[in-house]
Amino acid sequence: MEGFSEEITQQQDSQIEEQEVKVTEETTEAPCDSAEETVTEEAGAPEANRESLNEEADLHRKKRDELNNQTKEWKAKRDALNGQVRELIDEAGKCREERDSFNQKVRETKELRDEWNQKVSALKEQLAPYRSEKSDDRNEVPVKQLKKQLQDLEYTQMTKSLGKDKENEIVKQISYLAKQIEEREKAYSENEEVSELVQQLRDCKAEAENYHHQVSEYAEKAQAAHDKMIGFYEQADRLRKEADAAQAKFVECKQAADEEHRKHIEQIKSVHEIDRDAAGYRGGKKNAARGGKRRTDVEGKKEAKEIFERFKAGEKLSTEDLMALQKSGYL
Repeated sequence: MEGFSEEITQQQDSQIEEQEVKVTEETTEAPCDSAEETVTEEAGAPEANRESLNEEADLHRKKRDELNNQTKEWKAKRDALNGQVRELIDEAGKCREERDSFNQKVRETKELRDEWNQKVSALKEQLAPYRSEKSDDRNEVPVKQLKKQLQDLEYTQMTKSLGKDKENEIVKQISYLAKQIEEREKAYSENEEVSELVQQLRDCKAEAENYHHQVSEYAEKAQAAHDKMIGFYEQADRLRKEADAAQAKFVECKQAADEEHRKHIEQIKSVHEIDRDAAGYRGGKKNAARGGKRRTDVEGKKEAKEIFERFKAGEKLSTEDLMALQKSGYL
């Protein structure tokens, strides 16, 4: 075996330089240029597509952010309007309470006024007999009617242009009626019982009139509070419509922003898929190279064994044969 090794070594030494020159020449020919160009061409299209997808994703992101800003603006406007609506409704509620309070006072004061009016009616009924009994003349004109006639004559005297005779006649009638009224009321008031009833009647009328005045005052205040309440509600309705419009724009922008976000994510996923495909392609090339190397090793060992058998049979080996034996570990 030692002789075999020496012989092989001699053959190898004599031919090794020639083999190294061939290997160097083959290596310097750069056979990988065409392969690199092929890989570059294959990767060029996905890379261009990847860049385009990134640009589209960026555009969708910018549009999404712009729409999100608009969404925030519409939300802020909607919330501000709704806040004003709530304030107006609160004010309207206060006015309603104020109105209801005045209406309650109207009802209570009406009851008091009606009570005093009932007393007035009762006193008038008590005075009625005295008025009819003070004279035997059933055809006597009531004092109330005399006062009405007096007022009509005084009005005619003040508002119409009259001749001297006509005016003197009216003056006489006025004087006569005034005297009749005075005498009738004097006789009427000289009766103590009647006088007391008359005073009570006057007091009751004053109370009834006072409460009637309060009823009118409370009713006016209740109406003013009601009108104010209606005004607040009308303002609230107008602002609520604006808030509803802002809400609609908010939803519209939100949906558009969501759609832009979806498109942005789709483009990003597509970029990731391209990256994964590229990584898989590179991994496949490496695996193929490793597989090819393993196949080459097996084939090389098989070939070396055959060369070794030929050598043992006395066949002269070429430089390539010697290199194959050395590479396979036979030397």
